Amino acid sequence: MPTATMPVNIGNTGFMLLCASLVMLMTPGLAFFYGGLVARKNVLSIMIQSFMSLGWTTVLWFAFGYSMSFGPDWHGIIGNPFTYAFLHGVTLQTMYTGNNAGIPLVVHVAYQMMFAIITPALITGAFANRVTFKAYFWFLTAWLIFVYFPFVHMIWSPQGLLAQWGVLDFAGGIVVHASAGFAALASVLYVGRRTVIENKPHNIPLIALGTGLLWFGWYGFNAGSELRVDSITATAFLNTDVAASFAAVAWLLIEWAYGRQPKFVGLLTGAVAGLATITPAAGYVSPVTAVIIGLAAGFVCYYAVALKNRLGWDDALDVWGVHGVGGFLGIVLLGVFASTQWNPSGANGLLFGGVAFFGKQVTAAVLCSAYAFVFTFAMLWLINLITPVKVPPEGEEQGLDIALHGEEAYPLGL
Repeated sequence: MPTATMPVNIGNTGFMLLCASLVMLMTPGLAFFYGGLVARKNVLSIMIQSFMSLGWTTVLWFAFGYSMSFGPDWHGIIGNPFTYAFLHGVTLQTMYTGNNAGIPLVVHVAYQMMFAIITPALITGAFANRVTFKAYFWFLTAWLIFVYFPFVHMIWSPQGLLAQWGVLDFAGGIVVHASAGFAALASVLYVGRRTVIENKPHNIPLIALGTGLLWFGWYGFNAGSELRVDSITATAFLNTDVAASFAAVAWLLIEWAYGRQPKFVGLLTGAVAGLATITPAAGYVSPVTAVIIGLAAGFVCYYAVALKNRLGWDDALDVWGVHGVGGFLGIVLLGVFASTQWNPSGANGLLFGGVAFFGKQVTAAVLCSAYAFVFTFAMLWLINLITPVKVPPEGEEQGLDIALHGEEAYPLGL
């Protein structure tokens, strides 16, 4: 509800603007991460999908997305798309009152917009090298409207159905990672395998740069989700780094044991898996628990990717194994390890007698992941009736940079 009486808290406002900037940086970081993983002839096609989300998602968020996510409630499922459409009625004096942190509403609009931008961009790694840009444009639009905006409202709006039920998701285990990861799996199964399969990264330093930007931005992603500066903010910050580090080392050691060599890409992938898995729990658990979550992420996500390879699913950049499984695992582990000693506004998990809370977390994770999967599969089928989803074999052979965009990342002779 807007108010003109609450004073602006300069510290919280400045911190949240910084966090919004950090989360924004994650989308270019993702573009570098994915760009390094694909072949030379497909670098631009995967990177433009992230930057397209940076632009088009902002348009949708400004037009009606924020209102659908945080506007007045409709049956706990979605907000009124017209209340804040084009920031209607929002002035300099309009404050965000969700947690009495003293931040202007426009700051909350900007911060949450950065989450909306990166979430569908995560999915693009699954169908890399084989989806037309026109189909991706339709996909991006429909997925935000029918998956992301409702999930945000149901979980992060105080009036939301799952929020009212008692489900917790500190920074996006369901809203971001599980939804994107299981949508990615549906995309893989619908679109099918690549005609030209090239799984060797073309530029590992680019992957390292992208990982560094993602890791750096993730502090704004997780710590900023407290929406103010306090001890929980600091704990979420520390938990983010701890989980990422332990997951990175765990992945490296497992891969080293199998392959007799320590792999840099494995270390980087493990870090991202740890970041995704700690996200829903970052502000609700202790740093010691973050160690356990990080180790679990490295182990479980590594074997999820191995299972994907064994089943022959062509998830090109392991979105399901890292983000889908990681986000799902994080929500479940939050149901196990959450403690009101570390966040009085949270809940006690299974280890502290919260049997009902654990059941709610598991139920929400299963239902939301299933919805994201089913809707995405059906949506791609419908999009394919409008415009071809998959690039023809000759386009894959040539490379999507030239075939779709007429541009090259590394022109010959330069």
